[in-house]
Amino acid sequence: MSETGTEPRPLTRRLPDPETASNIVYNPSLEEIREFASADETTTEYGSPSYVSEFRSRSADRTKNAIDDEFTDADRRLLEDAADAAGEREMLCVDRLMGRHPDATFCCRLFVPTEYARIALAWANLFEPTDGREPDLVTVQDPDYDETAIRILPEEGFTAVLGSDYTGEAKKSFLRLFMYRTKQLGGLGLHAGSKRVRVRDGDGDMRIVGQVFLGLSATGKSTLTSHGLWLDDPEDAVMLQDDVCALLPDGSVAGSEGQGLYIKTIGLEEDEQPALYQAATDGSAVLENVAVDDDGTVHFEENRYTSNSRAVIQRSELESADDEIDLDRVDQVFFITRNPLMPPVAKLDEEEAAVAFMLGESIETSAGDPSRAGESIRVVGTNPFIIGSEGEEGNHFRDLIADLEVDCYVINTGYLGDESKDVGVTESVTILTELARGTVEWTDDDRTGLTIPEGVPGLDVEEYYVPDHVDDYEEAATALREERLEYLEKFDDLDPEIKDATY
Repeated sequence: MSETGTEPRPLTRRLPDPETASNIVYNPSLEEIREFASADETTTEYGSPSYVSEFRSRSADRTKNAIDDEFTDADRRLLEDAADAAGEREMLCVDRLMGRHPDATFCCRLFVPTEYARIALAWANLFEPTDGREPDLVTVQDPDYDETAIRILPEEGFTAVLGSDYTGEAKKSFLRLFMYRTKQLGGLGLHAGSKRVRVRDGDGDMRIVGQVFLGLSATGKSTLTSHGLWLDDPEDAVMLQDDVCALLPDGSVAGSEGQGLYIKTIGLEEDEQPALYQAATDGSAVLENVAVDDDGTVHFEENRYTSNSRAVIQRSELESADDEIDLDRVDQVFFITRNPLMPPVAKLDEEEAAVAFMLGESIETSAGDPSRAGESIRVVGTNPFIIGSEGEEGNHFRDLIADLEVDCYVINTGYLGDESKDVGVTESVTILTELARGTVEWTDDDRTGLTIPEGVPGLDVEEYYVPDHVDDYEEAATALREERLEYLEKFDDLDPEIKDATY
């Protein structure tokens, strides 16, 4: 409420009409946007544009939304200043469609100053062109503002990104609200990738399996989602989404980004990630904070500017990407972790899956808080963009997967115990393939308290038994469970039955 006791005027009504405003270039082509950004471009050896930003990660500690945070008059002024900037500065205004699902498609409008056209170029390459509808969600990004602040009005669909020139802020401003809006529809937004796998089962019959991967940035989500699983025709595995999707009540999974992917490039290697490497070295890619020499030579292995170097790549250049972005039916959900006390894979019941969802155990990366990169962290749903009660999010996840009878797993993409045993891409891909085939044999292991593989074709599971790689395993496992229980106790809205299932 304002001081007069009346509702404040919706900020979106303060925004200019981009079709008539003299200070706005409305929906320019990608070629025109690149021309606006030409002064900041280094052209790579592949002919793609490369840019360097001042901010190189999200400003999570400067982000507030009007549902979970108390908004003051100062916060309201920040939002008003952003709206006013759209009407006063020379701006690019770009509309794009996020999603294709009949129940989860939103028109997104981004305002960004012309001198920061590189932000608009990268962002516009992620989403498909508009069909002319009015915007559902609007973001104004003003990097020159004298304070760094991200403020969100979820109900109004308006985000102000002030004082940061990081492209990831623009991208997540819309994906955050995509997840919020789909939750209002009875679904659940997920910081996750999705893929469709077609394989022969143990009897030789063809089966289609929908897989979804929840994980923080830089934990292997893009690698596993985009991996073709080394299958030969007629078997195949195709990526549908890389970053954010929505599990809907009917079991379908709605995609969000229809044109591109925003991938991490540090350490990108052709041998390990051939599909991603090929797309990142195509002329259609847009590089951000990648080490690029003046002559255009690209060094993906070098963290010259940041370990959070990025590239927007095109789905059309990614061999494993399907034409579709929506998954008809989810069958398997994977929680990607780097916790060294977890096995390469464990099968979870619905309550344990909700525990894994709430724990969101991983390691901090340079995409989140660079100062804490490498530290063990917990993020509910491995999703730093949840709006609303996190406990209710966990309850809702449990109820959805129970109703849909989805199989859930936690998968470790790091190392075991004392780092003596790595779980590499080969091991993870073997596990994913055989889970899709339905050929993994399971056993309830008393020592770990988990359901772990007794047999996986192509993998010697005995080599990956976690207690064999940890000194004083029982002591470490007990301490971990106590930490987990203490962590879950802070979520008052979380169903006690979920807390009781802590492993």
